[in-house]
Amino acid sequence: MTRQPIRRMTRTATTVAAMMLLVAGLAAAKGAGILFPDWSPPTKGTYKAPAGEVGKKGSADQPWSVTTVTSSIMGKPVAGKTTSVIGEVIDMSCYLQVGKHGDKHRDCGQKCVRNGQPVGLLTEDGSVYMLIDEEHDPRRDGLTEFRKQAVELMAHVVTVHGTATEVDGHKALYVQGSVKAAAK
Repeated sequence: MTRQPIRRMTRTATTVAAMMLLVAGLAAAKGAGILFPDWSPPTKGTYKAPAGEVGKKGSADQPWSVTTVTSSIMGKPVAGKTTSVIGEVIDMSCYLQVGKHGDKHRDCGQKCVRNGQPVGLLTEDGSVYMLIDEEHDPRRDGLTEFRKQAVELMAHVVTVHGTATEVDGHKALYVQGSVKAAAK
């Protein structure tokens, strides 16, 4: 080979490597973000002005309900922190599989959640929390109504109050206050 083709190959490889670093740097600076953010806006509410609230504010001293503490191993549930998070209620199965959320996906998301698919909360920075009824025994026994609330709030941006946990990168927000009223 002559020097001319080797120089061209070196310049081309250097240019390609520089472009790859630039693209990677831009992606890292931007963060993961919401998948397909412009595909469909939420049905109701914005991240600056949520459409409502879900759950009740817990105590920093006692982030878990009595039934959760008594059903935990040796009375020690996973560490949790009471918090309030603003996000869009999503059906996690479709969001994590094909990126769907927002008003165009509301009907499908409602059907998925009615049929047992997991409920999630999509924050403005693209973080996803699984939303779960907090009260352990009532949840286990089918005595909570959070799923019904989630169906109604699908594709709405709301403030969710609950107990946040993260285990091995999996974020969850346990929502208190959806235990069904006792029949009279």
